[in-house]
Amino acid sequence: MKPIFTLSLIIFLIFSGCAWFGAQKERSAEELASEGMDHYNDRRYRQAIESFEGLKDWYPFSKHAVLSEIMIANSYFYLKEYDEAILAYEEYETLHPRNEKTPYAVYQIGQCYFVQIDSVDRDQTSAQEALGAFIRLKKNYPSSASAARAGQYINQCQKSLAGNELYVARYYYKTKDYRAALNRFRTLISDYPDVGIHQTAIQYIRLCEKKIQRMQEEEMQAE
Repeated sequence: MKPIFTLSLIIFLIFSGCAWFGAQKERSAEELASEGMDHYNDRRYRQAIESFEGLKDWYPFSKHAVLSEIMIANSYFYLKEYDEAILAYEEYETLHPRNEKTPYAVYQIGQCYFVQIDSVDRDQTSAQEALGAFIRLKKNYPSSASAARAGQYINQCQKSLAGNELYVARYYYKTKDYRAALNRFRTLISDYPDVGIHQTAIQYIRLCEKKIQRMQEEEMQAE
């Protein structure tokens, strides 16, 4: 009896699935695009993804298919599912390197990482990834409107990275590891000259050099 029930369930699911896909196929690309945009504009992003995915699957060569790709990525972004959004934007960039919306896709990759940047005492991988995306945007699409907006985010990413470097350098200084601190402060000067902490780094460099010199003198006297 049990095998018969299992077989019946499988058959039901197969035919139900076929009916669903059939219903999807019966709708035109224009209808699916319109439905997806309605969901998107009403902030029903999960439903929007479903409609746009259906459009991509059934009408991959439609003029609406390319639009659906960027809208799927946007929907994931607003759902705060940033890993999925990044994958979707990166796929769009790879498939359509010359499309007019590609600079926007790269900009959004940067935004996905940017909104995840943590405080300066935490891991700065998101800041590094965001900075890389915004720099790539300005390099590859310098005349785009998206590239024009990237400058402020580049500066903020650099400030976050510099803040982390300063945090670590000060930690070494407080623990009297002056050589390690000195190297960190010098890195700040060379890598982040324009983020507002140049003078602070110089002051600490002088302090570290004095501490190291004093340590060397004490070592010589001890000998």
